[in-house]
Amino acid sequence: MDFKEVLEHHILDHRISGLLSFGGIDLPLTKHLLAMWAGCAVLLLLAAIMRSSKGGKLNLLMEAIALYLRDEVVMKALGPHGKKYLHYFLTLFFFILALNLVGMVPGSATATGNIAVTAALSLCTFGFIQISGIREQGFTRYVKSIVPSGLPGWLIPIMFPIELLGFVTKTFALSIRLFMNMIAGHIVILAFLGLIFIFGAINPWVGLSTAPLSVAMSLFIYFLELVIVVPLQAFIFTFLTALFVGGAVHPEH
Repeated sequence: MDFKEVLEHHILDHRISGLLSFGGIDLPLTKHLLAMWAGCAVLLLLAAIMRSSKGGKLNLLMEAIALYLRDEVVMKALGPHGKKYLHYFLTLFFFILALNLVGMVPGSATATGNIAVTAALSLCTFGFIQISGIREQGFTRYVKSIVPSGLPGWLIPIMFPIELLGFVTKTFALSIRLFMNMIAGHIVILAFLGLIFIFGAINPWVGLSTAPLSVAMSLFIYFLELVIVVPLQAFIFTFLTALFVGGAVHPEH
């Protein structure tokens, strides 16, 4: 197996074995599907631990994160309307965070490094933007708010599809941003480790001499991802979602 195959094995989704059947529909069991299940299991386990140990350190940590997201992200973007949508943003943040962390476990898979997964999350955001806008303004008023007020009548038919395209590009940018940031770190780590085998194929002693530096750089990138990239990407996705929903709820802003 060459290095290209090793690289693809770690960053691409792969069918493990068997099929899952739901209502006559067969679904393949893949690494990224198992990673998402593992992320959900981690969240359920944390919820059970927090419920059984009220006032523990884990509860204080999770409460601090939840309060920060509520006060500094959701409420600032949506105002008083944010309270009724807080559960969605907390679920979104912790779900992405769990998937990112599961992907950092050696031998696991990063589901958020799959464009299909990030696109599905972005589609949820797209639907949530429309639902919240219609819920708060009403269907007619929301449709009118898509186009900025004060435009000449002849310009409205031109601006309306452009503004609709803006909704699509926003969600597309969300999916691409999360996908690229999560997959880029893994590629860099594997590239550093691959240098050992590349130089080793030229000269075994050169491969051995570059091994310590390659491993050190890989560990540095790994911890950089674990400490900064993993939580930051979950926060950015949640933060931008809050901004987009806030724009639909408060079009005047």
